[in-house]
Amino acid sequence: MSWALRRQLVFVIILLIILFGLGFFIIYPKINSMPSCVDNIKNGDETGIDCGGSCSRACTFEVDKVSILWSRVFEVIPGRYNAVAYFENHNKTEAIQKIKYKFRFADKDNIYIGKRDGETFIPPSGNFAIFEPAVSFGNSIPVYTSFEFTETPVWESVQEDKLNQLKVLVSNIKLENQNESPHLSATIKNNSLFTIPEVSVVALLYDDTGNVVSASRTYLEELIGEETKNIDFTWPEPIFGNIVNKEIIPMYNVFLTKLK
Repeated sequence: MSWALRRQLVFVIILLIILFGLGFFIIYPKINSMPSCVDNIKNGDETGIDCGGSCSRACTFEVDKVSILWSRVFEVIPGRYNAVAYFENHNKTEAIQKIKYKFRFADKDNIYIGKRDGETFIPPSGNFAIFEPAVSFGNSIPVYTSFEFTETPVWESVQEDKLNQLKVLVSNIKLENQNESPHLSATIKNNSLFTIPEVSVVALLYDDTGNVVSASRTYLEELIGEETKNIDFTWPEPIFGNIVNKEIIPMYNVFLTKLK
C-alpha cells in the first residue's frame, strides 16, 4: 500500500470516528433520556401521552365529564338578569385551571336573543356554579338558557392531602326582608392553613318545590388561613315564594391556594 493511500485511509478513519462521535452525542440523549411529562411520548408510569401516573395532567379517558344540571336566568330588576349554570364534578381529585364557556339565550319562541362568553376554573369533587351578572337583552325577555364549554378541557390532578386540608365552612345563614329589600347574610371560615385568593361566593335560594327562585354573588379578595368573615348578598326587588333552602357555594381556584 502506497504512502498516499495509507494517508487517505487514515483521514477516512478519523472522519468516521468524528462522525460516529457526533452521532453518538446527538442520538444517545434522545434514546436514553429520563421519562418526562412534556416529551410527547408515553413513557415512565404514564397511562397516556404525557398524562396519568406521576404527571400532573390527567388523561381525558380516565376522567368523568362534568354534569350540567341546569342553566337559567334570574331577573334582578326589569330588563336586567343574572345567568347561572349549575354543575357536578364527579372527579374527586381532578380539576381544571382555566376553561372558556358560553351562555346562549332565547325568547319564548326559541329565537336567539343574545349570548355571554366567559372563562372559569372547575373545582374538584362536588357541585359548583358559574355566575354571569347583569345580562340584558333590550326589549326581549329570556325564557330558554343553554350553556356549553367551548374548548377541550385540560384536567389536572390535585394532591389528595391538599384537598383533605382545604376546608371552607359556611354557617349562620340568614335571610331577612324577603318581601321588601332581601338581605342574605352568612359567616364563611377558611378552616385550613392555606391562603385562598379570589373567592367568589354564589348564593342560591330554593322554594318548597325544590326550584331555584333567585341567585346572587359576592366576592372576597382572599381568605387567609383560619380566617372568618361575614358575607352579605342583597337584592333590589322582593323575592316571591316560600324560601325553604339557601345554598351558598364558595368558589375558588384550588391551584392558586398556598400555605400561609
